[in-house]
Amino acid sequence: MADAPKKMIMGSMAVSGIVALLALADIAIGIPFRGSMMMDIMFLISAGLVLFLCWDAWKDLR
Repeated sequence: MADAPKKMIMGSMAVSGIVALLALADIAIGIPFRGSMMMDIMFLISAGLVLFLCWDAWKDLR
């Protein structure tokens, strides 16, 4: 049970990293979303916030 918070944090970091990479790919080449630039920027900001919160929570677990 003690590994569950660590796994959840690492999973959240991985997913937000993937979202950030997809948003950057969409800005650069227009694939996979073909959406607006505003949504891509919002995805990047959200992914950055989640990464920061995960990093902060990871420091608290140590």
